[in-house]
Order: sequence, then structure tokens, then C-alpha cells
Amino acid sequence: MDTNETISPEDLLGNLSGGRVLDVATGSGNFIHSLVEDLKDYTEIIGVDNSRNAAAAFSESFRKQKNIHFQLMDVHHLDFPDSSFDLVCISNSLHHLDPVTVLNEMKRVLRPGGTLLVSEMYCDDQAETQMTHVLLHHWWAAVDAVNGIVHRETYTRQALMDMVSALGLQDVHAFDLSDLSEDPKSRDFLEQLDPVFESYIQRAEGHPELQARGEELKIRAREVGFHSATTLMVMGRKPG
Repeated sequence: MDTNETISPEDLLGNLSGGRVLDVATGSGNFIHSLVEDLKDYTEIIGVDNSRNAAAAFSESFRKQKNIHFQLMDVHHLDFPDSSFDLVCISNSLHHLDPVTVLNEMKRVLRPGGTLLVSEMYCDDQAETQMTHVLLHHWWAAVDAVNGIVHRETYTRQALMDMVSALGLQDVHAFDLSDLSEDPKSRDFLEQLDPVFESYIQRAEGHPELQARGEELKIRAREVGFHSATTLMVMGRKPG
């Protein structure tokens, strides 16, 4: 499975009738906004997550769209019958989960011939400004971990490809999505990061090495700059 250079993810999604869609570990539904914008059409979208806070934010975000719903559930054990959906997605959540279990559950509830979509940032082969994002994310993961929250470092691109390859999908397309067009040292953006730094430094109380790491990354963000890390998007069809 190699990156496809002749077609874009927007082209693929724009020609795809989503039908019944499931967004796994949806949070407040950020990825669903992209699906709504990019898909040719869909009949229903269900977002699932185990967070009650996410449920409230999701409901507020989609309160005017009657065919977009939230269900509270453990995404490791999807409470749906086999072959229930035409499109099953997950975005930037695998590093919070047991990825093998979740991906196999996603495949189980996908109908034969349906599309499985994985979108996840990765940690290798990044520009220096993007490495700021990667290092920040890994620091956030470490702080969450000492507070009892499951949050792993992001995977390499090859590790993600291997996970998807193990599902045995057909007609697989993979894309590297990156945007380096913004000013990496934008004062407005860096000022927006300041309260995030302070929040995580406070949450790392009792772990001086993590607090020091945060202060170092705060300096790096200003000296090197910040761009979002490259995301791998993989789409393929379930055989049958």
C-alpha cells in the first residue's frame, strides 16, 4: 500500500455515497464536519465515544442535523450487529485505544464492500516545525499517563500502514496530508498555545522532569515554530 499520487482523498470521498456512516471515538464530532463537507451524500451518521462530556458537545454541534446522532459506548466493543454500516471511520484516536481491537471491531460492523477509513497523525519523517507538534503531543501523552489517562505516543507511518494492512482490505488508497503554508511562528497562534502549556505544566505537578520538559517545548515552539504533523489517511473496501 503506497501513497496514491493520482487522486486526492477529496476526490475519493466526493464520489462516495456514504450511506449509513459510523465515526468511532468521535469526541465532539470534529471529523464528521469533514465527512459532511466532502462526502457525495449520506443517509445517517452515528458518532460513538465513551465520554459524556463529548456527548454534550456533539449534541450542541449537530443540534440542527436530525440524521447525525451520538451514542455513548466503549469503542472496543461496538454495540452494533455485523455489517451494520456502509462507511466506518476513525480520526486521530488510535493512540488512545487498543488499535488492533478497535480496527477489527470497525471491520466487523462494516458491510462487505463498504469503506473503512483511518486518519491518524504520525511521528516520523516530519519537518522541524512539525516535530514541535509531535514532541508536544508526546509530552501531553506523558502528562496524561501519570494522571491515569490512556494516551500513547503517536505511531510511525509504517506502524499505521501495518495495522491497516492486517485487515485485508481491497482497493486501498493511502495519502499523506500536510500543510506548511501558515507562518510557523505566528504570534497569535503561539499565544493560543500558552494556556495549553500552563494547563499541562500544572497537571504535571509532582513530576518535575515533565514540567521541565514542558518549559523546554514552550521555548522550542517560539524558536523553531509550529506546524501540524503530517496525517496519514487510508481508505479501503471490506472484501465480499
